[in-house]
Amino acid sequence: MSKYWILAAILLPVIGGALTMLLPFKKRSQMMVYLECLMLATSAIVLALVAHGPTEIFEVIYFVHGLSISFKIDGMTMVFGALVAVLWPLAMLYSFEYMEHEGHERVFFTFYSITYGVTLGIAFASDMLSMYFFYELLTLVTVPLVMHTLKREAILASRKYLYYSLGGAAFALLGLVFLLVYGDTVEFVMGGVLNLEKIGDKTNTLLLVYLLAFMGFGVKAAIWPLSSWLPQAGVAPTPVTALLHAVAVVKAGVFAIIRLTYYSFGTEFLRGTWVQAVAMGFAMISIVYGCSRAVKETHIKRRLAYSTVSNLSYIIFGATIMTPWGMTGALAHMVCHAFMKICSFLCAGAFMHQTGKSYIYEMNGMGRKMPVVFGCFTVAALGLMGVPGLAGFISKWNLAGAAVESGNVQAYFGIGCLLISALLTAIYMMSIVIRAFFPGKDFDYATIASAKDPTWKMCLPLVLFAAAVVALGLFSAPLIAFFQDVAAGVY
Repeated sequence: MSKYWILAAILLPVIGGALTMLLPFKKRSQMMVYLECLMLATSAIVLALVAHGPTEIFEVIYFVHGLSISFKIDGMTMVFGALVAVLWPLAMLYSFEYMEHEGHERVFFTFYSITYGVTLGIAFASDMLSMYFFYELLTLVTVPLVMHTLKREAILASRKYLYYSLGGAAFALLGLVFLLVYGDTVEFVMGGVLNLEKIGDKTNTLLLVYLLAFMGFGVKAAIWPLSSWLPQAGVAPTPVTALLHAVAVVKAGVFAIIRLTYYSFGTEFLRGTWVQAVAMGFAMISIVYGCSRAVKETHIKRRLAYSTVSNLSYIIFGATIMTPWGMTGALAHMVCHAFMKICSFLCAGAFMHQTGKSYIYEMNGMGRKMPVVFGCFTVAALGLMGVPGLAGFISKWNLAGAAVESGNVQAYFGIGCLLISALLTAIYMMSIVIRAFFPGKDFDYATIASAKDPTWKMCLPLVLFAAAVVALGLFSAPLIAFFQDVAAGVY
């Protein structure tokens, strides 16, 4: 395929989304068909590029001294690009029914579509500057989605999200600047690009800069103590929060951390240093902190938000092991978590959309009235717990195996954090399932007589995501083999 298809994949949802505000749709159904075709066309291009795309660098805009906006397809691009391409059209289909009575639809779908293109820009970026450019754009195009309802809490949440993201970007920029000075290039090269002769006696300075950049990108990855924006952003419509938590924003954060660690600073430079211990420590604290907060949370979206805080740090923990197996486990959980979390979030959104309720104690008996929604939620919940045969078990197994193989004593304590998290995840997820299906013999189902599953537009994505959680658990061998090749630098 021509390299210009990369530009087409990025610009198609951006331009097509912007046209949503201008095109004279006579019926809502016409807009829905247009948007879904736009998403499907973009995803088809991305998947074709992942399978048969060019591997050389595609320079689009040249600045000065080797700095440019350029794109390249490598193993990380294949993983993140394919993940986004598979999830986005289904999330768009779900959003058509969800947003029917939310208001300001054209504005919503405009930014929803543009976000797809910007996320692909992060996936296809060939160097730190290009990734940073789209990383900043991602903040700007998602702020209007968070504040969509224009209620006071939505405006406050979007303001907090913006402040945190801009602050994190400032620290990430330090990493880019130091790579320009002490690296041979800012291109992504497996093994890192630092020039040890240039570094000289400034090793500790570079390690500190890595930590600052790590925490800067860690803002979007919701690492503790920079994660409080994420639960608050749950005031956004559920299609937005699903993408915030499963696909675009938070996955862009962990994607950037993996790029920073393995492709820019390099694990040979970082492994065994104090900064590895500190970075891994933040990941371990975040794992336990997130699931601990989730146990005591009673609002369904905020509970799932804290679950995201915990699970994202699984990925960061794998990355900070700084071995090929560690990266394999990180990529495995990045993909598996995406399917499990988007399924659980969209199920929660379907419950809220159909009933107007949003608290866990209001879910009593809903399993019988909404069997499709809560059946899919149960699959996602079991997957997040790490039940064998489902996606979560595969990724957690690889993370634990990487920790043991590394010989890092601190990583052994990380396995303990994973076990604690699994127990707490069982508590905060299965308590919802038990309430939904076993409310007690004295429960009066007449109080929820009007509750029912939504239409196929919302149910189809849920069923497909739940099926993917099972498929990833049962047939994961080819995917894990591919991740191992990516971690080994084959792609």
